Amino acid sequence: MVQKEVTVKNRAGIHARPAALIVQKANEFNSQIYLEKGDNRINGKSIMGIITLGAGYKTTLQVITDGPDEEAALEAITALFENRFEED
Repeated sequence: MVQKEVTVKNRAGIHARPAALIVQKANEFNSQIYLEKGDNRINGKSIMGIITLGAGYKTTLQVITDGPDEEAALEAITALFENRFEED
């Protein structure tokens, strides 16, 4: 299991489009992928779970991956956050 802290950098936060991008990317991997905000840990392959996190601008989250391709999955998901979901 590996994890990394990320910050939501796009001004609109994680709404439907970024959530869909996360789920699309997460489903490319066999590993389990979780997003954690405070005490809430949700499945990174669940669009509704991601939206219900309520992650707005500058929110800090933990991305946690566990499985055979966990390193690649972590890099891919964190890259979405770094690139602001290609919005800004």
